[in-house]
Amino acid sequence: MKAVLNGTVIAEAPQDDLVKIEGNWYFPPASVNSDLLIPSATPYTCPWKGECQYFNVKDGNTTLQDQAFSYPAPYLSAFERVGRDFSNYVTFWKEVQITE
Repeated sequence: MKAVLNGTVIAEAPQDDLVKIEGNWYFPPASVNSDLLIPSATPYTCPWKGECQYFNVKDGNTTLQDQAFSYPAPYLSAFERVGRDFSNYVTFWKEVQITE
């Protein structure tokens, strides 16, 4: 699967390597082009996943604020709920297209 913004591939991995949580596909850290993500200072803590890290996503000349996010250190109870460790996996908001 791919995460694509305006024709630029932000992340790519086989579907079996991704984790689907609450309708969002989370890509493994190694599958994400980190050069296209800029850490954001936007704060958020999910009540059951933990502290979130937002990223601005860029594709050449365009930078979209807070369009990607991950959980660097999810709560241990979240692993049980999801069924696996998803630390640092990255997911994207709707402006980034997820394709097969």
